[in-house]
Amino acid sequence: MTSRVLITEQLAPRGLDALRAAGFEVDDRLGLSPEELREAVVGAAALVIRSATQVDADVLEAGRDLVVVGRAGIGLDNVDVDAATKRGVMVVNAPQSNVLSAAEHTVALVLAQARNIPKADADLRSGSWNRTRWEGVELHGKTLGIIGLGRVGVLVAQRALAFGMKLLAYDPYVSAERARQLGIGLVGDLEELVREADFLTLHIPKTADTVGLIGRELLAHAKPTLRIVNTSRGGIVDEAALADAVREGRIAGAALDVFATEPTTESPLFDLDSVVVTPHLGASTVEAQDKAGVTIAEQVVLALRGEFVPYAVNVAATEANATVQPFLPLAERLGRLFTALAGGSVETLEVSYEGEIADYDCRVLTLSVLKGALSAVTDEPVSFVNAPQLADARGITVRESTSSAALDYVNLVTLRGRAGDRDVHVAGTLFGKLARPRIVGINDHVVDLPPSSHMLVVRNSDTPGMIGKVGSILGDAGVNIADMDVGKNPEGEAALMALSTYSAVPDAVVNQLRATDGVLDAHALELD
Repeated sequence: MTSRVLITEQLAPRGLDALRAAGFEVDDRLGLSPEELREAVVGAAALVIRSATQVDADVLEAGRDLVVVGRAGIGLDNVDVDAATKRGVMVVNAPQSNVLSAAEHTVALVLAQARNIPKADADLRSGSWNRTRWEGVELHGKTLGIIGLGRVGVLVAQRALAFGMKLLAYDPYVSAERARQLGIGLVGDLEELVREADFLTLHIPKTADTVGLIGRELLAHAKPTLRIVNTSRGGIVDEAALADAVREGRIAGAALDVFATEPTTESPLFDLDSVVVTPHLGASTVEAQDKAGVTIAEQVVLALRGEFVPYAVNVAATEANATVQPFLPLAERLGRLFTALAGGSVETLEVSYEGEIADYDCRVLTLSVLKGALSAVTDEPVSFVNAPQLADARGITVRESTSSAALDYVNLVTLRGRAGDRDVHVAGTLFGKLARPRIVGINDHVVDLPPSSHMLVVRNSDTPGMIGKVGSILGDAGVNIADMDVGKNPEGEAALMALSTYSAVPDAVVNQLRATDGVLDAHALELD
């Protein structure tokens, strides 16, 4: 019987032809409602989508015969990867299909903004010849500030060099040596980058930490020649704050391809002459769509034939040894925790496995660690497949070690590295018959609490009353503590508090904690 591949969004003809040539039945059904999708997916071996189709747990439940879900593009926000993994359904994407198009669109917006091309075009078409009104600026000699040196950020940098621009970047997870190789100067913080930049372009993921990143406070550091370009994710730029800054002449202009709400035809930016906008066209080129269609077709064919799939997002999770597999979520959470605590680039990440799991192949756990460690710092989805390449691109050397002895634990996973002049350490294990994950070490202090979405780590002097001070500050701010442990360092001193909270700890509360007598440092951590 021929396997059926359900296509729910427009796919490049070459992709459809490749599926048919491989001998599969192509069921091309566009514009399905959620109810129609659940009906259509019954009996399908593969489901191919783009960005509009929502593949949730209900769709996966209905598609009991699904072997693979293919996303013809990069993002996976519309696919419940965890639910797919639990059902043994492979998820694949086309991670390199649109990076060139996105970089070129960024450069196009920089040029369009600098030379007022859209407004000049509109004026001339309406019968007005306004050479002086739309006078622009050259790119040569100007400073381009780049937030995020992932694949797209690097491609933009390379193209900007051809215009003779000076390149500065903020990416605390890229080593200085890697930036030097690219001809880019690294700055220590966003405020410095905004102060120096004539053009500022964003290439970062949308996370709890980056939503509203370009807001009133940051824009206050800008010089009046600054022009901001965003082709990464909507919501990273506070559109109202940006509109006010442009309207009041505090910055020169902006160009946006993405918005907090999409699709949209309303924004305070749309009425401003010095703002250029496009309707999320970063990946909308013939070449990008063709590459995405062909790539995803190739991945689906390989998956249905049972062969190696290079762009599988979750294949390692579905194939992990039964003893090792329960540690995968813990490993990913430890990776996220490590990055949050490091707060910057590390040259070497040492991952050690101690106890019974050391007798098994733990490489998949290291991939899970990298997946967690990199997911919040790169502008593309991180998978078990591409994690090593992304780590290498950021100059991170990964070392793995094993030992059958785990001292105080049956099994222990430990991460170590050095960020600047600080050593960073986290450790975790699984506890009890239900194998519940526990964090048991933070920066060489012994702790014991479950990982959670929202965490707070406070380093303090070993003096009475510190727990009360921290608890009072959180309570006054309405932050409810879910769990807490006081950590001891090797000398036995209680000098670290690790807390799980029911909600995110606001920056203002973290700053209040840091200003409290006896508190040496405080970090709010978001692990999801």
